[in-house]
Amino acid sequence: MGWASASKLSRLENGRSRPDLADVLDLLDLYAVGGRERDELVAVARDAGNTRGWLRSYPVMTKRQRGYAELESGCADIREYATASVPGLLQTPDYARVRILSSRALQQLDAVDAAETAETEVAARVARQGILTRPADPTRYEAVIEETALSGRGGPPSVMRDQLAHLRRLAELPNITLRVLPGDATIGDRYLPHTPFSIYRFADPADPETVAVEALGNDLVLSEKPSVERYIVVFSWLREAALSPADSLAWLSARVVVPVDASD
Repeated sequence: MGWASASKLSRLENGRSRPDLADVLDLLDLYAVGGRERDELVAVARDAGNTRGWLRSYPVMTKRQRGYAELESGCADIREYATASVPGLLQTPDYARVRILSSRALQQLDAVDAAETAETEVAARVARQGILTRPADPTRYEAVIEETALSGRGGPPSVMRDQLAHLRRLAELPNITLRVLPGDATIGDRYLPHTPFSIYRFADPADPETVAVEALGNDLVLSEKPSVERYIVVFSWLREAALSPADSLAWLSARVVVPVDASD
């Protein structure tokens, strides 16, 4: 391997130290690993390294946001259903700030603590979004968003205008699919979803698919196959009931108001 220490491989094999991406690439070359297996192992190594680095950068991140970050970090694809707000991975900084500050009263923080931690949490949430826009192997992402989640209730007009414009830009990326669910859409046999949820499929095929169900208190994380399969079925109903990606893009475009230049 050309490593300076002969014990390095032993430490890696026994879990006493963590390999970085360069170590993994060296080992894959030595063992002549190629094709899909190589791609999966490189993705796992890259995501693990990225996650360790940025989690250390945001030590005051809430337990809930850290949990979502850890789920997202090793994902090959993510599917989300949003009922009342734009999903965290799609939020602009200003919209994220509104969401974070709006719930501070429930956490019993004083005004100074609320303002200081909010800015760190906004930065952490934006950092999480890097999995969707990184140049190599971005996570595949699909969301069904209720029409009401994109209404003016979510923030001041300027914040919502910028948020809708941001969604329109993201919807044009090849790895991101956005669908708007109209308020009068019929879901399955008139099924009514109970809560927002996210479905995660990981780069490591040994990791089971996982569902996170959002709640006011502690979120519910499920990995038992029967439970996950029920959410997969519900997501398929939501996808069928929602507007197509093209129609959703048109819906967003029609609601993005471009300010008129006063000099015109």
